[in-house]
Amino acid sequence: MKNALGTLPEALAGKVVTPEDPHYPLLRSTYTTVGRPAAVVRPQSAGDVAAALRFARETGLRVAVRSGGHGLSGSGTNDGGLVIDLGALRRIEVLDRSSRLVRVEAGARWARVTQALAPHGLVISSGDHGNVGVGGIATGGGVGWLVRQYGLTIDHVRAVEVVLPDGTFVRADAANEPELLWVMRGAGAGAGIAVAFEIEATELRDIGYVQLAAAVDPAGETLRRWAEVMGRAPRELSTVLTLTSGGTGTAAFITAVVASDSPAVIREAVEPLLGIGDVTAQEAHLAPYAALLPTQHLHANTGQNPSVTTNGLRTGMTPDAARAVVAAASGPRPIVVQLRSLGGAVHDPDPSGTAFAHRHQDTLVIGTAFPPDAPGALTAAWARVAPHVDGAYVNFESFPDEATFARTYPGATGTRVADLWKHYDPDGILRPAPRTPKG
Repeated sequence: MKNALGTLPEALAGKVVTPEDPHYPLLRSTYTTVGRPAAVVRPQSAGDVAAALRFARETGLRVAVRSGGHGLSGSGTNDGGLVIDLGALRRIEVLDRSSRLVRVEAGARWARVTQALAPHGLVISSGDHGNVGVGGIATGGGVGWLVRQYGLTIDHVRAVEVVLPDGTFVRADAANEPELLWVMRGAGAGAGIAVAFEIEATELRDIGYVQLAAAVDPAGETLRRWAEVMGRAPRELSTVLTLTSGGTGTAAFITAVVASDSPAVIREAVEPLLGIGDVTAQEAHLAPYAALLPTQHLHANTGQNPSVTTNGLRTGMTPDAARAVVAAASGPRPIVVQLRSLGGAVHDPDPSGTAFAHRHQDTLVIGTAFPPDAPGALTAAWARVAPHVDGAYVNFESFPDEATFARTYPGATGTRVADLWKHYDPDGILRPAPRTPKG
């Protein structure tokens, strides 16, 4: 089979989308980044993934892998290369209800996963939006709505089905290819393409869901009080605090999720948040977990929300750190800053147990900037925050380079990740390529 790319493998017949195809505009991009790949391959099996990798090797096309969802970092597309879109690999199956073991293919999106597990009374803490794809979260980390109760998504991955860069299909678990399992849990992008995961879910049906808004003072005392509350909070409580600025000053919008259906437990967990400052709005619900990740979130990703992002982690909230975060969100070139609570179950695993080594910090700090001067605004604002954070989370980094690799995979973890990437992908077929800021 021939086209402008040359001779395509028979295994990929009907599964390659090129710029001339009417479906190309719906498949070339991520949520944040418009890509212009030479082709998008939509495999329907692990064998198709292997064929796509062989084709990329033979043609010299750079590879980007997308699991079908948001792809906030933009790494799920490229210009002039080959995008392997796993969106057709989306089956979800409860393998063993007694042990809560679930098999999820990498191209599924979390709204579908949540919907499929709800009748079984099971949930997997995942991303915070139903359109997020499974593959990126389940190989990078997974800071979800239940993160303090459940931990990271990767902490519950028991096996990964992987197509290696040479086309070999491998099941990695504790007994078979344990080193591959280790690197796929936190640094999978550079080792192989995950096509399915076996994940241990947790029992949960309804949750408490509370939304608050509070004014934020320039000194950041509101943020400090939030951090103090979260430092004492029960594991059932996970929060996301988003800072935005406008003509009336800086405001914090807080989403609090309590992993319980008990009104008393929910009230006790959330009430301390009412004391962090001038709380101006409150809304509380008892709802099924699936309400957080509804199927209404599902949409095509066409670069409709252009933005760039970076991040770091913190332990505690010092006065200087709080002021820096507020300044980044309210300065002359403000960015949106989000604080996501960690701690709780995230701290339980040995830091060396997965490729995500950041087990002592209690807050993930994320900075996001939008056009027209997104990269410049992000660089300027984040310069205030950078001295007050350490580490990084791979899924919120738009411009990966050696420095961000060192922050994401520090010390011995980074050495082990680099060695395993070289072992499984000696030619660097899947190595994340540096992205240059545009604009």
